[in-house]
Amino acid sequence: MTIDPSNMKRLFSLLILIMAFWGAKAQELQVQVTINTPKLQTTAPEVFETLETAIEEFMNNQKWTSEVFEQEERIGLSLVLTISKELSTNTFEGELSLQSIRPVFGSTYNTPMFKHLDKDVVFTYEQFQPLEFSQTNYLNNLTSILGYYAYIVLGMDFDSFSPFGGEPYYQMAQDIVNRIPPNVAGSVPGWRSTEGNRNRYWLIENILSPRCRPFRQAIYDYHRQGLDIMHENPAAGRAVIAEALDALNEVNRSYPNSMILQVFANTKSDEIIEIFKAAPPQEKTKIVQTMSRIDPPRASNYRQQIGR
Repeated sequence: MTIDPSNMKRLFSLLILIMAFWGAKAQELQVQVTINTPKLQTTAPEVFETLETAIEEFMNNQKWTSEVFEQEERIGLSLVLTISKELSTNTFEGELSLQSIRPVFGSTYNTPMFKHLDKDVVFTYEQFQPLEFSQTNYLNNLTSILGYYAYIVLGMDFDSFSPFGGEPYYQMAQDIVNRIPPNVAGSVPGWRSTEGNRNRYWLIENILSPRCRPFRQAIYDYHRQGLDIMHENPAAGRAVIAEALDALNEVNRSYPNSMILQVFANTKSDEIIEIFKAAPPQEKTKIVQTMSRIDPPRASNYRQQIGR
């Protein structure tokens, strides 16, 4: 049987197009990783250079959802791991700083979505050790922490585009907490309810708590109904954001001292100040009052920078 060369050429072109189409698809996260080791004296720096690359590849190449993301839709996330102690030749203690962003419709502005410092990071790592992760089984503390925050970031982002759209990813973060073996939870910090109320256990507990349900609706309203319309109607966008902040104040009443509101304030305080600097005096006064209740440590910042 002979094959027409023109048909072969068309088939080859079609194959190239199909490969290009699938090659244009991307995973969900666009992560940049920095590892700082200001106090370490024993472990060779090359170990942490290898780990930095390994974490970046792990976060960027793992398929976290069943959704299809275009390259430009990937969620920007910065991770800074600062290692403060060498507990053994291959076990380290430190803290992890995370900040994710989301583009705002009709502008070049990226709004901060999740800004958090986790001070309870302990992990074991050998140079060139592959970073392995399972959706159904606990493998190690490092990838459990990284996977947990990948799902928190995804949940927050999806919630901002559709009401409660992040639910499956928050449930996956909860599953990671539930899969931590008791002997691990007892030997490394961050996973237990008895370790105060500002750790990984409490972050996802707050997010999924019925008392914090209005928080998640407010995340959608603040971003999709507020920020995303400010390019065409700043006053209307501000009004929706003000209503969303009122809803957060109600969460503050029903769940006082909740971790998730502290995380929100840490993430959004500077943005809220900038948004309401241009508001009418009456609106400024109301926002200053609302944010001073939600975020008491920054009350003077709101008064001084937003004004009345």
